[in-house]
Amino acid sequence: MFNLFWSFFLLTSLSSEAVIQDFQVAQPSVVPVDTKRCTVEIFRHDFANSFVDGSAIAQLDPPEDCGPVGSWAAITLNLTVTTNGTQFDRLGIFTFHGVEIWRTSTFEPTIGDGVIWTYIKDVTQYIPLFSGSGEFLLELDNLIETGLDGIYSTTVIATYYESSAEHPPAKKADMIIPISTLSNTTGDDASVPPTFSLNITVPNNAIAIYAEIFASGNGLEEDWFFNVPDEFLPEISSNITSAHDGFREVRLLIDGLVAGVVFPYITIFSGGFIPSFWRPIGSYGVAELPTYFIDVSPFVPLLTDGFHHNFSLDVVSAEANHTINPNWFVSGILQVILDASSDPTTGNMTVHSASDFADTSITGSVTDFGHFNATVTATRDIRIEADILSGSGQLTHVVWIQDLQFSNIQTYKNNGIQATLTQTSIGNSSSTHNGVTVLSDVFSYPFSTNFDYFDETLSNWTSSIDHSYDRALLPNPLRVASMINNHQTTDGFFQLGTEKIGNFGNGTNNNTFSYSDAEGKTYTRRVNAINSNFNDTITISLDEVGGNLAH
Repeated sequence: MFNLFWSFFLLTSLSSEAVIQDFQVAQPSVVPVDTKRCTVEIFRHDFANSFVDGSAIAQLDPPEDCGPVGSWAAITLNLTVTTNGTQFDRLGIFTFHGVEIWRTSTFEPTIGDGVIWTYIKDVTQYIPLFSGSGEFLLELDNLIETGLDGIYSTTVIATYYESSAEHPPAKKADMIIPISTLSNTTGDDASVPPTFSLNITVPNNAIAIYAEIFASGNGLEEDWFFNVPDEFLPEISSNITSAHDGFREVRLLIDGLVAGVVFPYITIFSGGFIPSFWRPIGSYGVAELPTYFIDVSPFVPLLTDGFHHNFSLDVVSAEANHTINPNWFVSGILQVILDASSDPTTGNMTVHSASDFADTSITGSVTDFGHFNATVTATRDIRIEADILSGSGQLTHVVWIQDLQFSNIQTYKNNGIQATLTQTSIGNSSSTHNGVTVLSDVFSYPFSTNFDYFDETLSNWTSSIDHSYDRALLPNPLRVASMINNHQTTDGFFQLGTEKIGNFGNGTNNNTFSYSDAEGKTYTRRVNAINSNFNDTITISLDEVGGNLAH
């Protein structure tokens, strides 16, 4: 959780008697089970001193024995990782053709037999990328030094599912354009601040464009939700947390105009708060960080003039100067739909009601030094409309709206060593084309926690978390609408040890998950775990799976 904790965790932990099989609860990939599939091993790679040695890079060519290239019903990626020793959690960035397609993170290993996990990611929406040969890259920066000896040994496999009359080719965009650094050696994500900008030229017969945004906090921004408003930071010890308040907004701007925004979900990595929480059940989103969707089609009449246009991504706070700490990693994808005619698309943006920044407020009170409360609120109302006339003569009226609300309430006592947080983030983003909904995102991300150090040494603490991910999502008309409800509660204790004794901790994790989609697919899981003596004894006390995807 707090800054001081990350430097502490490199101390040796207690050994376990068997390999721990870690996992994040999620629905299985919805893929055909009765069709031909082609499996390609992309690479096997050990990430040791990868901060220096660099990323894993492989040439990936589309298979030719699962039907015509690009006609697949689905594509998945399988990531399997094993590791032992002691190591921090690390961020992983998958890119293909310079486009980020998956952001993940690692489970922290322990000494003994270590840990293993497998996660399968549906990448069907990126078929235009997989239809051509290119460099496939995984950036997973890791470090080996005294006290940190865990090596992440990874295997990445792609599976292509042949289409048929029963399983038709997946819907796909005509082209995919990255909003990225376009690096051929790293994960293509940009570090902000400062603002990341890229000049992009859109085909002049584009008729719709849908953006997907990747964003996650790092460094002093990893626990952005627990950052204290600047005016209250002097009231607590500087080792407890960071400045620039607990609100974050990710903005996409086109030629300086706000096109859409993101109120991000809190992803807690496997070393967060109390490591014992996340053995073996990870926090929701740890293996596949959520992404966010914006319909930028209202900008099409401005983008199809044959010239390049500036696309920018940044992250801002509720402070008067909107400052944040270093840093966030951001990137984006543009899924572009083209008209059948090669004649230019024309039209007009008729409404642009989107202020540069959210409407925010920061309030609070101090009773004495080291004891205060602070509340940060934010609201967002965006409405952008356009009339788009394709070269083939089709007129489309596009309406893109966002209605978002945010609240972050923090209390600190005893110079900051006792803290509570209650955060709510809810919103409704939607887009209609001629009255038909093509993108819809209704979300609620409630989060509450307490974090209490026993004393000023900051060497032992208790914590509990209650958080949810509730989202009804239609990312764009190429995808299937789905609903996910995930509720997770944790409770535990942790104590930093010495090299002889090692760390000590315990924790409970209760996870209830459900998935359903517009095609009738369902999946449910209730799983509870008890972790005693920091991995010495791990018990799955409940594991119930249901739904027609349960097999």
